[in-house]
Amino acid sequence: MTRAPLLIACAAAIVLVLGVVHLAYTFHGPKLTPRAAGLQAAMQADSPHISRRTTMWGAWISFNASHSLGAILFGLLYGYLACALPEVLLGSRFLCTLGLGMLLSYVALGWCYWFSVPLTGVSIAALLFAGGLALQAWSAGA
Repeated sequence: MTRAPLLIACAAAIVLVLGVVHLAYTFHGPKLTPRAAGLQAAMQADSPHISRRTTMWGAWISFNASHSLGAILFGLLYGYLACALPEVLLGSRFLCTLGLGMLLSYVALGWCYWFSVPLTGVSIAALLFAGGLALQAWSAGA
């Protein structure tokens, strides 16, 4: 594997690991539960304005799970493309732009709302992904 796909595969692996850990934390242990006594019970008893068919707690769990699944999908898809079909990935301006755009969106969300570990992880992933794209562009122009 050449260096450009390797950097992108490393970026994908970071996002995959973050997604898997986040999914585990969503369903196991106290990491994503409120610290304030009674808040979880209040979330379980109240529904959002959009629908009474769910609770705020159900929405919280499903938002966290779907966020995790998105990160896992990103990691698996871009990891697979980087390892098995690097010419398809690096030959597609759409896939390259989409991947970098997703990572930069995660960095922006992380900057505004997350704590340091996932922000650092997605920032490193974005740098690796961008580095892979830059290396590919440089080697194609050389």
